[in-house]
Amino acid sequence: MYSNSLIELDRAHLVHPVTSYRSHERAGVRVLRSARGATVTDASGHTMIDGFAGLWCVNAGYGHDSIVEAAARQMRELPYATGYFGLGSEPAIRLAAELAERAPGDLNHVYFTLGGSDAVDSTIRFIRYYYHAQGRPQKDQFISVEQGYHGSSTVGAGLTALPAFHAGFGVPFDWQHKIPSHYAYRNPVGTEPAAIIAASVAALRAKVEQLGADRVAAFYVEPIQGSGGVLVPPPGWMKPMRDVCHELDILFVADEVITGFGRTGPLFACSDEDIVPDLMTTAKGLTSGYVPMGAVFLSEKVYDTIADGAGASAVGHGYTYSAHPVSAAVGLEVLRLYESGLLENGRKAGGRLMAGLRGLGDHPLVGDVRGRGMLAAIELVVDKERKTPLPAASDPARRIFDRAWDNGLIIRAFGNGVLGYAPPLCCTEAEIDAIVERTRMTLDETLEDPDVRAALA
Repeated sequence: MYSNSLIELDRAHLVHPVTSYRSHERAGVRVLRSARGATVTDASGHTMIDGFAGLWCVNAGYGHDSIVEAAARQMRELPYATGYFGLGSEPAIRLAAELAERAPGDLNHVYFTLGGSDAVDSTIRFIRYYYHAQGRPQKDQFISVEQGYHGSSTVGAGLTALPAFHAGFGVPFDWQHKIPSHYAYRNPVGTEPAAIIAASVAALRAKVEQLGADRVAAFYVEPIQGSGGVLVPPPGWMKPMRDVCHELDILFVADEVITGFGRTGPLFACSDEDIVPDLMTTAKGLTSGYVPMGAVFLSEKVYDTIADGAGASAVGHGYTYSAHPVSAAVGLEVLRLYESGLLENGRKAGGRLMAGLRGLGDHPLVGDVRGRGMLAAIELVVDKERKTPLPAASDPARRIFDRAWDNGLIIRAFGNGVLGYAPPLCCTEAEIDAIVERTRMTLDETLEDPDVRAALA
């Protein structure tokens, strides 16, 4: 067992993301010590399959020596290089070129960030500059989708449409607007794909009409809504949304921070529906979480408009660590690993994962199973006909996470009783089967929770 002194140091000094500070102080930290493949070990020696790949990000899995060697080699040779002053480094230049070659359509220009939140912030700055360069600064209204997530920076959190990221922060801003989610399991129009698509298209058109097409700058969407509960749109949903944006002269932004780099099968989820966005954000799987890095992809139209608008003047947007050579070196090696077998393994493992989770559909608490590839969710209810969520008294986010942890499985347990899955692409068949079996054990234990039993009665 790790020492109490480490727990006390954490309690006294380390501020954790998206947590109740006081609750964390009372509970104390769980210290992770090591990891290999899809398995992580805590400081007490307890081993678990990481069914969430850290935070949807360790797509390649833990402990790849080749990634470590790529980082170490770059650190010895050139640990830092600024992108300012017209300078650069070979790894960053090569990574940008490799990504552009694989990106959908004409997304040929790549701006590197530290992660997903500042990638989203960068898109807002680029988009505003784009319209100013055209002499249309009045196009300053942004639309996103309810239950979507676009980071937790001040501006990105306003595009995010989850209450926890708004409460107490003074967001969203009055130029940030939402339309309803496609959320098939709880959509007022029902579960029929055509009806859901029609409702979303109508909602987007209505919002643009309300704001004025001459005012709307961009529409943001995740191919699959991750932090909102792994909400998967019906097949064919994205294309008509993109078409509406084209028709009404609105930039279409695909947020692939979670879905990118094999999470749903292909390298980019937009490829599933042959979508070419005007801008695209990525992070997480870009470096498999080994080092921080994100990226914004810009289409030729967006890039050229900004470049021509600036002329000889500098475009005043930059980060100290943009195009960091160590992160880029890691990104190149991770990309090589994806294409040398991990993407294919992830597609097979994803099929097995979805089949296994759907096999849990007969459990009394399972209301919905949804997902694509190695991105999935189970939504728990106490009444399948009425789709009644687990009672708040059962504290699902904490108790279900704890039960799964004790059963040797890390998953994400959302506060509304949704279980999220995003295992590493390297998972073996045995590991996928273990994820499913340990989930069933966790569900059985949840069924015995007194607060859940009372709700079922």
